[in-house]
Amino acid sequence: MKVTIAAVGKMKNSPQQDLMQEFLKRIPWPVEIKEVEAKKGLSGEKLKTQEGELLLNLLPKSCKIIVLDEKGKDIGSEEFANKFTEFEQEGSSQVAFLIGGADGHSQQVREQADMLLSFGKMTWPHMMVRAMLAEQIYRAYSIKQGHPYHRE
Repeated sequence: MKVTIAAVGKMKNSPQQDLMQEFLKRIPWPVEIKEVEAKKGLSGEKLKTQEGELLLNLLPKSCKIIVLDEKGKDIGSEEFANKFTEFEQEGSSQVAFLIGGADGHSQQVREQADMLLSFGKMTWPHMMVRAMLAEQIYRAYSIKQGHPYHRE
């Protein structure tokens, strides 16, 4: 499975980046991080629309799209791992995760999604979400392989 993480905003050197990199290096699947930044001075729907267009333009063709969204489905790690298996069974070898800006995603991005995914009702810093996502992708891989990293 090839994984793309497309996010609004540039990640700077930080503990969150170190943590994200720690989990990314454990994942044997190829993982590509792509970052975008919208033009300065935009706000509201115009900002979300531009961020959405920038994110969608980064995606590989024929990939499954999982949009991280506060209104998305809140699932457990095993169900998350099963999504990778489902995608493989559907013939897809690529999945892309989209992390929006502070104002969330545009309607266009939501409509393109194969799944809207929430990390719970709490609000998380965008840079922390990247580290959490990397850990969950590694955990999904571990579950699929029967590795003891994930314990029930």
